[in-house]
Amino acid sequence: MAKSNRGGVQESSLNCIDLSTRDIHSSVSLLKQACLDSGFFYVINHGIDEEFMDLVFSQSKRFFNLPMEEKMKLLRNEKHRGYTPLLDEHLDPYNQKHGDYKEGYYIGVELSEDHSDAQKPFYGPNIWPSSDILPGWRVTMEKYHQKALEVAREVSRLIALALGLDNNFFNHPEMLGTPIATLRLLHYEDRNSEPAKGIFGAGAHTDYGLITLLATDDTYGLQICKDKDAKPQIWENVPPLKGAFIVNLGDMLERWSNCYFR
Repeated sequence: MAKSNRGGVQESSLNCIDLSTRDIHSSVSLLKQACLDSGFFYVINHGIDEEFMDLVFSQSKRFFNLPMEEKMKLLRNEKHRGYTPLLDEHLDPYNQKHGDYKEGYYIGVELSEDHSDAQKPFYGPNIWPSSDILPGWRVTMEKYHQKALEVAREVSRLIALALGLDNNFFNHPEMLGTPIATLRLLHYEDRNSEPAKGIFGAGAHTDYGLITLLATDDTYGLQICKDKDAKPQIWENVPPLKGAFIVNLGDMLERWSNCYFR
């Protein structure tokens, strides 16, 4: 359901899943409805307190405020760890004149170079800013990565139940026992997208994994299209919700569910 509008764009109303409730049946029902409708929903009471989330945002801002020469020393490597500068990514090359007007930083599961999995794509050691420049930054981000991964596991249990599976289906070792879980810090330029000119903060795209957890500040920006095959496509604003994650399903889950969820 959509309501009101902002800048001429309707506002989307998403289901809200409370991870602290004991009413699992209700949570599974709300989640299933969301997965069939749009693949987007909120999760609240997920166990990460707002004070720590504020610290994560503060530390993220400290990194992006560094001089460009310092950030470029941490440029993203072949393992997809590190810094991506402004305009580096083109999420919708067909419609974009330039790359995305955002910069980012990738952090994955930390593995030493001599680990047996370190030679696989997307596995290996992270790239970290010097503690002399950003004291406490690595500790904060590693803690956040671990906590967010636990939230993702909780959400995956509800998704499994919504698909009529055992609640730990996705957590079996042969499924997501060692997930490629990527934390991405993002900083968008202070400018509005101009679709008619091919200028976007982030081009239209789908995510490719199982699920994405999106933590936002109080700034609007995310838009979703519930029917990608519609002509023309209808885009709706997703309001920020303090303390919540916005969750969206990825291409992998759509494929694994035989397109039942999307």
